Amino acid sequence: MLRIAAQQAAPLPIGGEFSRFGDEVRALASHADLIVYPELHLFGSETWPDAERNARLQASAVPIDGNLTDTLGDIARQAGVWLIPGSICERGEHGELFNTAVVFSPTGELVARYRKVFPWRPFEPYDPGDRFVTFDIDGVGRIGLSICYDAWFPEVTRHLSWMGAEVVVNIVKTTTPDRAQEVVLARANSIANQTFTVSVNCAGPIGRGLSLVVDPEGNVLDAADDAEPVILLDTLDLERVEYVHRHGTAGSNRMWSQFLPTDTPLELPLYAGRIDPERWQPHPTPTTANLLG
Repeated sequence: MLRIAAQQAAPLPIGGEFSRFGDEVRALASHADLIVYPELHLFGSETWPDAERNARLQASAVPIDGNLTDTLGDIARQAGVWLIPGSICERGEHGELFNTAVVFSPTGELVARYRKVFPWRPFEPYDPGDRFVTFDIDGVGRIGLSICYDAWFPEVTRHLSWMGAEVVVNIVKTTTPDRAQEVVLARANSIANQTFTVSVNCAGPIGRGLSLVVDPEGNVLDAADDAEPVILLDTLDLERVEYVHRHGTAGSNRMWSQFLPTDTPLELPLYAGRIDPERWQPHPTPTTANLLG
C-alpha cells in the first residue's frame, strides 16, 4: 500500500522563503508516505511578461547538486517522507536549461531526477531530457515520473510501464483551457498501460487545477472539482496493477500478454529507436501534400 498526498497548490515565487513549504510537508507527513507537488512549484514566475519570465527562469536555474537540493533533502528527512517537491529549473553540465523533477527519500537522499522529455514548445525555454526515469519504494513498488506535456505523448507512459512502473506521477502546471483534455489523457494513459496515474496540477488563480488520481482500469479514485487549493489523500494498493495485468481491464483486456513467441516481430518506425527531429516528420495527408506542392 502507498499512502499519497497530492497537493494542488499555487506555485511559490522564485527565490521565496522555504519555511512555509517545509511546514506544509511536515504537517502532511503523518498522513502520507509520498507527498507530491505540481510542476515548478518552487519556481513561480507568472507575474512577469513572457520574455522576462523566461529570463528569470534562466537566471534561477541551479545545478542538480547544490544548496536547493540540500534544502529539499533536509525537508524530506525532517518529515520522514518520500517527497516530490514539483520540478526545478536545472542548469545542465553544458549550460542547458532543464525542467527536472526530483525525488527525495525519507532519509533526505536524492534518489531520482527526471528531465522533461517533451517541453511545451514553443512556449517553454527548456532543453529536452534524454531518458525515462523510475524509482523504487522498498516493499511498496515502482514509481515512474512524467511532467505535464509528457502526458500528451502516449509512448512516455508506455515506456514507464514497460520499465515496471505501477504508478505514474505526472506533475503539471497547466494554466490553459486544455486541462480538460489532460484529465481525459490521465484516464486514457492508465487504461492503455494498466497503471495508477497521479496527475497533480497547480491551483488557481494561476493554474486550472482538476488534479486527479486514477486506478489501473481508468477509474477516477479521487479528483479536485475545480482550481481551489486542495490535498488529495489516497491509499493506492499497488497489487491491483498485477491483478489487472493477470485478469484484464474490466476482466477482459490483457495488453501485456498480447505477444507470443511465435509472432513475427513488428517494426515500430516512428522514432526508429530514438527521438531524432530530422526523422520525426508525420506523413502528410492529401490536403497537406497538396499545400506542400
